Amino acid sequence: MRSVLNRVREEIKIVENRNNADCALNTIFDKDDIVIYKLDVLSNEKFIPEPIELEWKIPALNVKGIWKPTSDFSKRIEADWELENHESRISIDSPVISLFGNKDENILCFSCSNAINKIELGAKYREEDDFVYCKIILFTECKYAIKDFSIEIRLDYRNIHFSRALNETGLWWESFAALKPCAVPAIAKKPLYSTWYQFHQNLDEALLLKECGLAKELGFEAIIIDDGWQTEDNNRGYDYTGDWQSERFEDFGAVVRGMQNLGMKVGLWYSVPFCGKKSKAYQRFKGKFLTENHRWAPVFDPRFPEIRNYLVGIYVAAVKDWGLDGFKLDFIDDFKAYPDTCFEPNAERDFASINDAVDALLTQVSDEVKKVNPDIFIEFRQKYTGPAMRKYGNMLRAFDCPGDYTMNRVRIADIKMLCGDTAVHSDMVTWHFDESVENAALHYLNTMFGVPQISVMLHEAPLAHINMIRFYTDFWNSNAELLLSGDFIPTSPMANYPLKSVSSDKKAIIGVFENNFIELESAHNQIDILNAKPSQSIILVAKHNFGTFKCQIFDCEGAIVSEETLELMEGVNALKVPVCGMAQLRLTN
Repeated sequence: MRSVLNRVREEIKIVENRNNADCALNTIFDKDDIVIYKLDVLSNEKFIPEPIELEWKIPALNVKGIWKPTSDFSKRIEADWELENHESRISIDSPVISLFGNKDENILCFSCSNAINKIELGAKYREEDDFVYCKIILFTECKYAIKDFSIEIRLDYRNIHFSRALNETGLWWESFAALKPCAVPAIAKKPLYSTWYQFHQNLDEALLLKECGLAKELGFEAIIIDDGWQTEDNNRGYDYTGDWQSERFEDFGAVVRGMQNLGMKVGLWYSVPFCGKKSKAYQRFKGKFLTENHRWAPVFDPRFPEIRNYLVGIYVAAVKDWGLDGFKLDFIDDFKAYPDTCFEPNAERDFASINDAVDALLTQVSDEVKKVNPDIFIEFRQKYTGPAMRKYGNMLRAFDCPGDYTMNRVRIADIKMLCGDTAVHSDMVTWHFDESVENAALHYLNTMFGVPQISVMLHEAPLAHINMIRFYTDFWNSNAELLLSGDFIPTSPMANYPLKSVSSDKKAIIGVFENNFIELESAHNQIDILNAKPSQSIILVAKHNFGTFKCQIFDCEGAIVSEETLELMEGVNALKVPVCGMAQLRLTN
């Protein structure tokens, strides 16, 4: 490992810099297979920067795949003739790439300290010499003048599980004042009901209250009222966004209070950047858009303080007037440069950088709404789940994947490995009610290592489905601290994490999502195994004799189907667990 590290240190270099500025790349930390460099770009006068590219290479030894924050099912090795790089900016992904080996070990995890500005990163295989060439490119979209710039680059070569390298990258980001995450209120870590997949824009007060009551009884603590509350238009578009008055409900505050009286916290959806052409705001802010040619609606330009103050005022008024407990702030990633975005100097703009303006907007939103409700929850979804977004949002949700429980499982893990204490939520699960209860449970069980969100019409659900939801929501609530804060290990990223586990000194929860055996290396007094697959065999391979356990087997509706004593001996041990059921092992000696 050290010989590879020394070779990398010798070869990391600035390969492109056409700027009339001094660039200095220096090592500021070198210990235990972690190296941190600092790049300083210094100039006597302001200049519009050209791209600066750094490059180094490592031999392609035991590299199985390459992990990027939202690569979803594609964690394969890319060739150097595949030109697309990984992009990171304030509202897109994170500036990190991980190369992992055949045993899920970290080969190289490299990252950057600047999570606000656009950065391109790459790790590509070159067939001529069988090396992986790594690169970081700065200033690919900077169209405004800067003077001085600095960034840190962290290279982690330690022989540890790749997920630990990613987790510690997240902790490194937290050490920077500009990336300090906000506090997470208790409600952000509670199961949540969403209106979106079932109601869409067809919201009805009586039905909402009915669903809230059922959700609360099943163990859900909050509801997000999604698109449709602000308009009577049901065309699934954004023509009326921007004004954010509740046309559909005569007294929206009363609607919110009605749900809160049932014991549910209430959050509200906003598509933050969009200003529909049928809104009053569109006429008011004409000429202050990043683009008017977006496929959905014109996009506000946050570089204007008038725009930021307008948006912040809307959210503060909603908390004050309607008593909201939270927000789902959507489409943040559409704050970006478009072909028709103007970068000419404008005295009315107080920012030249769109990314810096977004940072200012979201900081102001977070600060001002928390003055009214300090425990307010703010949800962001992929791809805007990077370290900068943790400054303002306390809930990060997997990107929409209705009906796709495997994708939900993958996205939860990909967010969770980088986000520290920030609450990670599943995409809201939905399924057809003609599904067997076991198939329905597949959707729900794949949320278990995040915070479950659900979007089904509970009053129409079959009784067996309701029993399943109640059983696993009760299980999740009883184990929430371990599931959210335990030592989280997702295995086999190339195979979409077929095994996940969380553990403490005394207890482990293991999710089995494919027909893989479970390797038990450490002793725990309690082991819960979720059989989240369509077969009954659970195979445990114990590294030692772990003793005698009382074993209770549950089906997916929570009924006990068997109780037995299990001698967990070194070697292969087998259990028979109903499809989407659970085994609970408790040490007796």
